[in-house]
Amino acid sequence: MLPVPTLQAVSFAALLLAASVGLAAAPTRAAEQPNIVFILSDDVGYGDLSCYGQQNFQTPRIDRMAAQGLRFSQHYSGSTVCAPSRACLLTGQHTGRVHQRGNGPVRFREDPRDVTIATRLKAAGYDTAMIGKSGLACRSQDGGLPGRKGFDHFFGFLDHAAAHRYYPKHLWRNGAKVAYPNNRGKEGEDYSGDLFLADTLRYLDERAGADRPFFLHLAVQQSHADLQVPDAWRQKFLGRYDEPRVKKSGNYRYEPNPKATYAAMMAYLDDTVGQVLDRLQSLGLAEDTLVLFASDNGAMSEGHWRSEYFQSSGPLRGGKRDLYEGGIRTPLIAWWPGTVTPGGQSDHLSAFWDFAPTACELAGLPPLTAEETDGISYAATLRGDAAAQRQHGLLYWEFYERGGKQAVRLGGGDSRWKGVRLQVGRDRNGPIELYDLQADLGETTDVAAEHPEVVQRVSRAMDAAHTPSPIFKFGGQKAKKGIKGKRPQQKT
Repeated sequence: MLPVPTLQAVSFAALLLAASVGLAAAPTRAAEQPNIVFILSDDVGYGDLSCYGQQNFQTPRIDRMAAQGLRFSQHYSGSTVCAPSRACLLTGQHTGRVHQRGNGPVRFREDPRDVTIATRLKAAGYDTAMIGKSGLACRSQDGGLPGRKGFDHFFGFLDHAAAHRYYPKHLWRNGAKVAYPNNRGKEGEDYSGDLFLADTLRYLDERAGADRPFFLHLAVQQSHADLQVPDAWRQKFLGRYDEPRVKKSGNYRYEPNPKATYAAMMAYLDDTVGQVLDRLQSLGLAEDTLVLFASDNGAMSEGHWRSEYFQSSGPLRGGKRDLYEGGIRTPLIAWWPGTVTPGGQSDHLSAFWDFAPTACELAGLPPLTAEETDGISYAATLRGDAAAQRQHGLLYWEFYERGGKQAVRLGGGDSRWKGVRLQVGRDRNGPIELYDLQADLGETTDVAAEHPEVVQRVSRAMDAAHTPSPIFKFGGQKAKKGIKGKRPQQKT
C-alpha cells in the first residue's frame, strides 16, 4: 500500500495553496489515501459499451473493468455538452450554479473562485495531473491555467475546437507549446491518442516510486468527431457494415466509412482503458487506486455520424444537446481491486457533481459544504455499504442552446419522476413534460396532465436550483466584456 501523507508530510507549498483558497489543511490520517484516476471519454453514449448493451461492436477491456468492478446504471453527466459538463465534474456544482454553464469563451476564474478538485486534493498531499482535453476552458491559449487551477502536470488541448482534430499541430505541456510539424489537423503522423496514452503511462511509472498519492484526470477525445483513428485500427472493421452514403460537408473531416471508423475509435478507446489498468496492475498500484470511467455527455450526431447507426443511446431518448436521458445519462464504471466488489451493479442516483465530494472523502478532507458543492459522496456505494449511502433529493440541469432547457430528476422515493421544460428563453414558466422513468425509460409518453402535483414540485425545484449568471441567460446572450468570442455557445 502507498504511504499515507500526514499533516507534517504535506508540502509547505500545498499548505500555502490551501490557505489561499480558504481550504482546511489535510488532517493527520490513520487510514490510507487511495490514488484516484478518472478516465473521461467524449460523446460516448449510454449504449456505446457492450457491457451497457452495444451489439454492433465489442468493448472487451471496459467490459472486464465492469466485471471486476461496479457498474452504475443511473449516473448522469454534468451537462449535455462538453465544457459545462466538465466544469461540474471538476467543481462539484451543477449547471444551475457553476460558472461555466455552456460551451464558448468562458473559462475557470482564478482561485479562490471555481476551486477544482485538483486544488483540494493537492491540499491533502496529492500529486495531480490532467492529460488530454482540458475541462478548464472551452477556448483558451493560457498555458498556465491548468497549473493555477491545481494540476501539477498538464499535457493536452486547451481549446476544445482544436480538440476536434486528432493530428494537432501543437499541444500544451506545463505552460509551453509542443509542436508537431508533421501534423495537419485532420491527417498527420502523431495521433493525439497515442501521445496521451504514452504520457499517461509515463506518469504512472513515475508515481509508482513516489511517496505521495496521485490524482490523474485522463480526458480522451474518443469518440468525438472528427471521425479519425490510425489506419491499423480502421482496417479491422472495414467491410463489416453497410455504410451510409456520405457527402463532403461541414468543418469535420470527411470519412467515407463512418461506421467502421466509429467502431474502430471505440476499440481504440477500449484498448486505452485496458492499457491504463494493465499498467496499474504491473506497477503494483491496482489495490491502491480507484479508477472511474465515464463520458462527458450523451451520444453525438456530428461529423458524418448519427447516433442511431449503432443505437448509441441504447434504450434512451435523444442524445447530445438534449436533456432527455440520452443526452445526460452516462456509463460510470468504478474499478478498485480489493475494495469495490467485482461484478456489482448500482442503481444509486448520482451525477458528475458527486465526484468532488467523493474524492474529498476518500482523501480524508473535511466534507464540502452546501455552499461549495451540490454533490453527495458515493464513497459508501464504492465500499458496498448501501445503508450508509446518502441520497439526492433531486438532480438538476439547465442548458442554454436551442431555446433553453431545464430538467429535474426527483430523488428518493420519487426518483421515478423526470421533468423537462423546453423553450425556456421564450417562457420561464412554460409547460413541463413529465416522464415516469420506472415505467417509461425511453420517455415516450408525457404524463404531466395526469400528475399536476408532481409537475408543480418539478417547477418549484427548477426555480430553486437556478441561480442567475452574469454570462448565461436563457434565450442567449453575448459573453460579457473582457472575454473573447461572440457568444457563450460553441459547437464542440
